[in-house]
Amino acid sequence: MADQWGERMPRSVSLLQTITLSVGITIGSGIFRVPATVAAQLQAPGMILLCWVLGGIVALCGALAIAELAGALPRSGGIFAYLLESYGPLPAFLFGWTELVVIRAAALGAIATIFAEYLGYFLPLSATQVRYTAALAIVLIGALNYTGVQRAATLLSATTAVKYAVLLALGLLAFTAAGGSGGHFVPAWPAVVPLSLLASALIPVMWTYDGWADAAFIAGEISNPQRNLPIALIAGAAAVMLVYLVVNIGFLYALAPEHMAGAKLIAASVAARIPLFGGAGAPLVAAAVVVSAFSGLNASMMAGSRIFFAMADRGLFFQVAARVSPRFDTPSVAICLATLLGVAYVLQNDFAQLADKFILGIWPFYALAVAGVFVLRQRRPELPRPYRVWGYPLVPAVFLLASAYMVVNALVTDPRNAGFTFGIILAGVPVFWLRGVALRSAALRSAALRRR
Repeated sequence: MADQWGERMPRSVSLLQTITLSVGITIGSGIFRVPATVAAQLQAPGMILLCWVLGGIVALCGALAIAELAGALPRSGGIFAYLLESYGPLPAFLFGWTELVVIRAAALGAIATIFAEYLGYFLPLSATQVRYTAALAIVLIGALNYTGVQRAATLLSATTAVKYAVLLALGLLAFTAAGGSGGHFVPAWPAVVPLSLLASALIPVMWTYDGWADAAFIAGEISNPQRNLPIALIAGAAAVMLVYLVVNIGFLYALAPEHMAGAKLIAASVAARIPLFGGAGAPLVAAAVVVSAFSGLNASMMAGSRIFFAMADRGLFFQVAARVSPRFDTPSVAICLATLLGVAYVLQNDFAQLADKFILGIWPFYALAVAGVFVLRQRRPELPRPYRVWGYPLVPAVFLLASAYMVVNALVTDPRNAGFTFGIILAGVPVFWLRGVALRSAALRSAALRRR
């Protein structure tokens, strides 16, 4: 039986479990690699830290804004539900289309691949074995999610707590690293601050922050959602911002910016300099990445499958994907679909080339969803809003300006890849139209049969 918001699954996910979902899906493998990328692009320590602070502020502003929509519309699908309510079916369908075609498959496949690669540190694996191990990990996570949201959420809470503690400890212990120096922060700034370069570096930083809105995807299963969901979104974004800043300040203390830029496995490079770890720095970091990736894979499966469920439940996807398992109370078909997409990713090499192109693909939808705060305040002022955005209208406006600047900068500096990304998104328009034609034809055939 559906509840007051139209949801058909039990609301059993607690506040703490929702926060761990937000943190667990955000902190993946990126923080173990991206600091080196940002250092290579920006070089000056002041610019590097500014980029991470700006990324955290943008994510926090987004979370503060989305929290209002989440409290008012605690529906499965999160961003999908807000787009549907604010703008109608086409933008919502395009979001689901983009998630279906590449983004969710890329997320699951990429996380699983990193999990398998670092697992290979302890169990040597060939390139083919890495792919099959990654595929097996996705299948196991899919099976876990199929058998109940509480089992998946309990495991996620444990693994997220471990990886958060390890990452925070690594950032703090970096201040004891051999060769560490406060002199690495001088000079802090270049003679000229290149804003375009800062915007380009912000894209991989925002990739590491991506996940700040994903707790809303399981809104249909969160207990007391009008209170717990806004709190979880804001607390999750703030917790991630805190640990990322600690880690990057610690890394800069341990390594000069030019050495950071040349350290592809920067976390391992820093760990190797920490006396407390002795010679165990590399295996400790490898173990941390394995746990982090496994936790992120679990969280991504929980969140992504609910998008496909919500699309079907609102009539914008195959109805079978809206099935709820009568035994486990989970969106069983949607979970199977997400599992198949992830497995297809790791078994198809050219999907790896698509993954980087779609880092930016989610941001137009984030921007539209945040703009929905303004739209719904005008169109539906009567909608119950247990939480209203702090600092309205400035906070959502900051997020929208930052998003617009990143997207425009990508179109100017990398028009080929950015254009390809948006081309795939827009390819969903004729699919949406054909879906409508097919549904109308089916309705006409059904009506004709009834008349007979």
